[in-house]
Amino acid sequence: MAETADNAGTAPGSAPGTPPGTGGGADTTARASGATGLRKASWKHIGPGIVVAATGVGAGDLVATLIAGSKFGYTLLWAAVVGCLVKISLAEATGRWHLATGRTMFDGWRSLGRWTSVYFGIYVVVWGFVYGATAMSSTALPLAALFPGMPGGLKTFAIAAGLIGLVLVWFNRYHRFEKLMTVLIGIKFLIVVYVAIRVVPDLPAAFAGLVPVLPDGSFLYTLGLIGGVGGTITMAAYGYWVNAKGWTDSSWMKVMRLDNRVAYLTTGVFVVAMLIVGAELLHASGIALASGDRGLVDLSDILERRFGTFTAKLFLIGFCATSFSALIGVWHGVSLLFADFVERLRSGSESRAEEVASGAREHTRPFRAYLLWLTFPPMALLWLNQPFGLVVVYGVLGAFFMPFLALTLIWMLNTSRTPGAWRNGILSNSMLAIGGLLFVVLCVQQVRELLW
Repeated sequence: MAETADNAGTAPGSAPGTPPGTGGGADTTARASGATGLRKASWKHIGPGIVVAATGVGAGDLVATLIAGSKFGYTLLWAAVVGCLVKISLAEATGRWHLATGRTMFDGWRSLGRWTSVYFGIYVVVWGFVYGATAMSSTALPLAALFPGMPGGLKTFAIAAGLIGLVLVWFNRYHRFEKLMTVLIGIKFLIVVYVAIRVVPDLPAAFAGLVPVLPDGSFLYTLGLIGGVGGTITMAAYGYWVNAKGWTDSSWMKVMRLDNRVAYLTTGVFVVAMLIVGAELLHASGIALASGDRGLVDLSDILERRFGTFTAKLFLIGFCATSFSALIGVWHGVSLLFADFVERLRSGSESRAEEVASGAREHTRPFRAYLLWLTFPPMALLWLNQPFGLVVVYGVLGAFFMPFLALTLIWMLNTSRTPGAWRNGILSNSMLAIGGLLFVVLCVQQVRELLW
């Protein structure tokens, strides 16, 4: 789908157009004309997509999908599919920007005006503070359920999760980090699919759920299911992981598109599997879960009563892998974004893909400073229980990020900032516009709920 989403599906060498600030020499000519020979898409290159899938689907996404399944059965399965298609388009556009221009996402945002730096600077600091505590608590919940006798309980496990994440990202570069994420996504993939099979899905009902229907009272659940399939700020980090993999020019475009499809196919399997569990285990029995990540602990209790201790413990291990992969994914990816943000402001020069590919960003003080910011200050919230005012600010800012990403991508990929061969086509513009509109509606709804 993504390959036909823009003009890049045409043969290399079409539609020249040199964007400002893309460097000089032969590489500039190749980028502007689309003349760089495209490498063959191969499964052996897959990597950044695995990382974004492991990071983007956290415990909160699984709970939201479970609740949708418990309330409406298979009826909203189509919304999960639409959500995957929207996120494929967003991630493809992000990766295409990095590869077509050789510049980073933040460099593209800066070209739109200083307001983007002001917004991102405020957002990334507040978001990181609250997300750090959320990610650590989410990882601690299944561990506390697996090992109930640990002194300090939830707080001990939460602090340990943050510190382990810090050490793993601090002392490892991207390629080792990718291998770890592959192991974690393999664990949670197998476990979630196993649980979905154990509850015995109703396949005719599941196929019927692919037909778009909106039951009474399902509108907001539908929007949330579409908008919540796989990532928020980690969507912007995808381009950085693409560069960190060593993909720095448009010759990697086909490889990136295959990688991106694998990411959201994997994400789609997670979401569908949890919708099946919600529909079969909860909807049919009229069982309600607790809100938030604790709902997954409730689910493990239900699984134990239905299928025994082994399945319940296995699910908790999958829950832990899901939360911890999201934690270290953010620790690495958003720290890369922050490091690029600081270096760009400090030097005033372009941020190049080659700098990310070299691993230089992962050694910088801003990268490590943001790692520390994600880890230590949020630990205070484990005792303060996330003050309401901070949660409101975080929620309002967070609600604005996805519309910001979708709409700025449309702006950047339809102008001379992007070489002509790689600008948006009708399908890509349509998907990004639909995504942008969807996220604006979700944003307005979230702000209303938070403030009133």
